[in-house]
Amino acid sequence: MQQKPNLSFWQIWNMCFGFLGIQFGFALQNGNVSRIFQTLGASVDDIPILWVAAPLTDLIVQPIIGYWSDKTWGRLGRRRPFFLYGAILTTLALFIMPNSPTLWIAAGVLWIMDASINVTMEPFRALVGDNLNEKQRATGYSMQSFFIGVGAIVASALPWMMTNWFGVSNTAENGQIPESVKYAFYFGGAILFLAVMWTIVKTKEYSPEQLAKFDGHVDSKDEAQKPLKTINFAKGALIFLVLGGGLLASVFVLELEKELYLLSALLLSFAVVQLLAGFLQNQQRVSGGFYQVIYDVFSMPTTMRQLAVVQFFSWFALFAMWIYTTSAVTSFHYGSSDVTSKAYNDGADWVGVLFAAYNGFAALAAIIIPLMVKRIGLAKAHCVNLLLGAGALISFILIPQPQLLWLPMIGVGFAWASILSLPYAMLSNSLPSHKMGVFMGIFNFFIVIPQLLAASILGLILRHLFENQPIYALVIGGVSFIFAAVSVLRVNTTSA
Repeated sequence: MQQKPNLSFWQIWNMCFGFLGIQFGFALQNGNVSRIFQTLGASVDDIPILWVAAPLTDLIVQPIIGYWSDKTWGRLGRRRPFFLYGAILTTLALFIMPNSPTLWIAAGVLWIMDASINVTMEPFRALVGDNLNEKQRATGYSMQSFFIGVGAIVASALPWMMTNWFGVSNTAENGQIPESVKYAFYFGGAILFLAVMWTIVKTKEYSPEQLAKFDGHVDSKDEAQKPLKTINFAKGALIFLVLGGGLLASVFVLELEKELYLLSALLLSFAVVQLLAGFLQNQQRVSGGFYQVIYDVFSMPTTMRQLAVVQFFSWFALFAMWIYTTSAVTSFHYGSSDVTSKAYNDGADWVGVLFAAYNGFAALAAIIIPLMVKRIGLAKAHCVNLLLGAGALISFILIPQPQLLWLPMIGVGFAWASILSLPYAMLSNSLPSHKMGVFMGIFNFFIVIPQLLAASILGLILRHLFENQPIYALVIGGVSFIFAAVSVLRVNTTSA
């Protein structure tokens, strides 16, 4: 079999350039949606539940898009049609979000925005595996991390820039989104669309026939003819039914917090999914997309299973940071939770600058991390970077001066760049080429599940253990990073 040829620096650059635009969408979403929710009347302890629609959608969208893109080939290629459709929908959502008249509309637009971003982003991850050989994949994922960092520097700071550079107001009447936020979303939407279009126009894809000639590729038709192993779905379904049913009964009888209804619903839903998969298996109806995705979930390569634990704790920490940094900094460092006050809005703008800072440091880290990998290996390099992130989040409670909060952003930047590249570098070479998309989608379950768990329990933990002080959510995130750092040392990287 043939080896995939090395691509030039500029070919890899063009292939990854769209991630600059994707990160404009993510950075504006992560840095401003909680602010929009609070402006439209949400309380601090209601914010996590308002975020839940987005990861719930990701849980469904990501493997489906991966599965479809694996099987797509048309005029635009295999992955690029999804780049285009996702970019169009995300741009529209970015234009609509800051004009949401009510809280429930804003929550709905977040749902659409997050799903649309993932329609574009998921095939981008698979495209690196498609187009690059094993030696260049780490470079490809690092290039994506670089563009993520560069894009987010500008996007995160856009509201602050609108106010301080262009004189656009960062305050508004009660219940109204400030003009600085609106203009930031409009600009970000335009950049997202143009950057993704650059990759669509400048990048070519290998046809299925060409991929079949490369090493490590198994023809999907041949693979489909192989018998699938039998999986005991009933056992898993019973376990999750008991857990979910027991939790649901406890919430109802003991009148526990409403967030736990979400956790019980997730457990019961996974039980139902396994029951359906078991039924299809018994009926020998295993060729459909639903069964194939669920089968692949239970047939993950060993490296992927080990990395799933690392991803879980890493993204729990990130989600805690994204949800609570605005409310933590404004209340702890600026002393205000009044969304109409100057202190609150100055603090919220400063959070945008801090988010831009960590993405700037992430862009620099994307250059340094490959050197770390050469010196100490993938797993140890990722461990070091996660520990830097842990120390950074915990230090928020130790630094009273908001002007000095840019210092922890160095550690957050290294952790963020590492999370966006090294797990995928460890994973990609353990995946079959003809299922690169679907396995990348399944891998992102372990990004989504911790987000849903965070939405279910973070607010509850803060209320009962920390007097509803959001600064402690960042400390919890730091501890979660430590668990991720320990877990990555168990990952088998010999095949990655």
